[in-house]
Amino acid sequence: MKLDIGMLTHDLRGIGDYARKVEALGFDCLWASETQHDPFLSLAVAATATSKIKLGTAIAVAFPRSPMITAHIAWDLQRASGGRFTLGLGSQVKGHIERRFSVKWEAPGPRLREVILALRAIWDCWQNGTKLNFKGQFYSFDLMIPFFNPGPIQHPRIPIYIAGVNRYMCRLAGELCEGLHVHPFNSPKYLREFVQPAVQEGLVKSGRSRKDFTFVAPVFTIVGDTEEELATARQSVRGQIAFYASTRTYEPVLAAHGWQDLTPKLHRKSVEGDWKGMAALISDEMLDAYAVTGTYATIGERIQERYAGLLDCVFLYETIQPRLHDPRWPALVKAFNG
Repeated sequence: MKLDIGMLTHDLRGIGDYARKVEALGFDCLWASETQHDPFLSLAVAATATSKIKLGTAIAVAFPRSPMITAHIAWDLQRASGGRFTLGLGSQVKGHIERRFSVKWEAPGPRLREVILALRAIWDCWQNGTKLNFKGQFYSFDLMIPFFNPGPIQHPRIPIYIAGVNRYMCRLAGELCEGLHVHPFNSPKYLREFVQPAVQEGLVKSGRSRKDFTFVAPVFTIVGDTEEELATARQSVRGQIAFYASTRTYEPVLAAHGWQDLTPKLHRKSVEGDWKGMAALISDEMLDAYAVTGTYATIGERIQERYAGLLDCVFLYETIQPRLHDPRWPALVKAFNG
């Protein structure tokens, strides 16, 4: 199991220095997410400032961009990084696609399938000179002239990971992708009984095995060496779990433990803006189910014990802000990647 890290700075002027520091500390991969900032811009800076650490999006939202746009961005990042880039894509949820991005919401699973297939067709055209002739329900691409063709690169096989919570997306990942971005709102029971069987169905369909596939996830961690540190982290994670559990999309994660009836209660409080009330509904039992608790000396071992055979790469969820000068961090990274 490898320890990764998220992009915790978004000032383009400081990303080069940040990327060099996390590479020197020994993190295996640096992931950038599409929340308040574009994930590709920060990785472009990181790619030219580093030489060893892997780089990827966790995730970029697929549907607001044409697959052609995404293909160009990923091709350039793969070239700039010398083959260290992983394209992580996600569908997002209906409200955000329609109201935040002003894009039509339609059949997210089948549409994401077409995005993946279209990307591979475009890259095949650029790398091998194959005639571009992709025809689907949602996308069609059949025009590529030399003026717009970037041409072949040294590492043309760009890994694609997708984010998945429900069975369709997990099966799709197993069938067409190199990996799955597991949502941070997860538990070993949910992964073992829900996610892995669905991914396995896809792997069988594609003629591949578990060794050909990577599960990566941010992990809710309650970590600290003092009771004050632990209490702060505990409350932060409790609120984050409540936020995710209030959305019907993530109901399977609750259902794995028989807690699905909590979703409508949390949703009502979210509509009312009662964030403290939401967090109060997350019991200690739920906190233990969805988060790992430990000191800096023990958290690495506890994560590895908890997710052995379930996850291949982990990074601490962003409720914990790694201070790169903190002397406790090198030992934690070494416990995974040393």
